[in-house]
Amino acid sequence: MRYTKIKGIEREVSRIAFGCMSTVPSQIYAGLGDDDAVATMRRAFDLGINFFDTARAYADGESERQLGLAVKDIRDEVVIASKPKAGDLSEGEILSECEHSLRDLGTDRIDLYQIHWPKRQVPLEETARALEKLVAQGKVVSIGVCNFGPLDLDEWLGHAACSTDQVAYNILFRGCEFGVTERCEKHGMGILCYSPLGQGLLAGRYDTADSVPSGKARTRHFRGDRPEARHGQPGLEAETFETIRAIAEIAGRLDIPMGDLALAWLLHQPAVTAVLVGASRPDQVERNARAAELDLSAETLAELETTTVNLKEKLGPSIDMWQAPPRTR
Repeated sequence: MRYTKIKGIEREVSRIAFGCMSTVPSQIYAGLGDDDAVATMRRAFDLGINFFDTARAYADGESERQLGLAVKDIRDEVVIASKPKAGDLSEGEILSECEHSLRDLGTDRIDLYQIHWPKRQVPLEETARALEKLVAQGKVVSIGVCNFGPLDLDEWLGHAACSTDQVAYNILFRGCEFGVTERCEKHGMGILCYSPLGQGLLAGRYDTADSVPSGKARTRHFRGDRPEARHGQPGLEAETFETIRAIAEIAGRLDIPMGDLALAWLLHQPAVTAVLVGASRPDQVERNARAAELDLSAETLAELETTTVNLKEKLGPSIDMWQAPPRTR
């Protein structure tokens, strides 16, 4: 495993992080019982993964509770990132949400506390003030945001410091490259990448757009008339699967699983600190962890750029993979 730094956090973090949404029920995961969830997270730790990302919204705190069980005897050896529920983000709500998270996690501090989505019900200044209060109280070590576009980041950074922006980012969805990457580099922030395998598209699970279940066919890659889609756009199904086939061909020539190649590609991108991977079994963690050790040549990176740039340009600069108009700026 390879490690790097997040601004404000003393312990180095693994470049592969464990996304704890994968152990509780959701639109895309069946969820695990406590024993299986703990076993999967502990296998991640044994493989060198010391960075765990969760949220209050994941099964109403169940994800945080499971993570607390998994790391209770190794708390000082891991870095925990969490998020308040995306309500109005008022000061009172942020402070209350943090207390709930600390209780469910069984810890006295959250290493990285992240705003889940930008909201407009209260001024960002109030939200920032609440997070800074938690830092001053020692309940939060460092502040991050999630799903903040370039203009959202500009506004936030006018009020408070920020260590990371967690965004949907994979080789099939590169909206953050239209401004987020530049700002993160400028301000010493790291990008945390969620949905790095495109909800299974880059793991080679699906041969055609029609074979993708509706819960995973909600993104702007797919037609807007899909049952659970919320974007109302035509989608880019033909272009998406043409790109997937081209990536698979490159992976085959390199004798690398396509999923490993996709994760390694992200780790070679500017400003990327860590890639969040979910797992519902220990062997899945083992497969994902090995991607941290892959070094891609300049020639391979250039070929992947040529292969995916058309899809990147057609999807455009929005970092909201699911909705249009986007919830971000």
